[in-house]
Amino acid sequence: MLTLTGEKLYLRALEPEDLEFIYEIENNESIWEISATQTPYSRFLIKQYLENAHQDIYEAKQLRLVMVNMKKESIGLIDLFEFDPKNKRVGVGLLIAKSEHKHKGYGKEALQLVCNYAFKHLHVHQVYANIGEDNLASINLFESLDFKQIGVKRDWTFINGEFKNEVFYQKIAE
Repeated sequence: MLTLTGEKLYLRALEPEDLEFIYEIENNESIWEISATQTPYSRFLIKQYLENAHQDIYEAKQLRLVMVNMKKESIGLIDLFEFDPKNKRVGVGLLIAKSEHKHKGYGKEALQLVCNYAFKHLHVHQVYANIGEDNLASINLFESLDFKQIGVKRDWTFINGEFKNEVFYQKIAE
């Protein structure tokens, strides 16, 4: 079995054909809170980003993969970010794009696949995630895969006129 292929989905590199899919996600104001986005992205900027997406994770310090179900539908994105080979750690974040694909096990399988990839191929010692304290679905997802809450960043993000806490989760290699 390939590292990035599961029973329900597989993870693949970004392609030029993903322009509209990424455009819709990046310009969806309802998820700006989790992506720390504050302004819309143009198709031109996303096209440039896709043209440079071939960079190796050791060079770019990040890797964005598309989550594709077995019907060949792009259903979300999973990112490795702030890759730090010296300290052997990497951050992870994921997003299921449409509600009809949520609560079907896609997020759990994608997170499991990308963690296995990070531990096996990138040789990291830990994978971590920053999750809004009120994002219970994500907290449950990460905890179901043995991520441990190790701290709370108080008043970390300022959203819709109020400060919100962010919870820091970590999974250490076994």
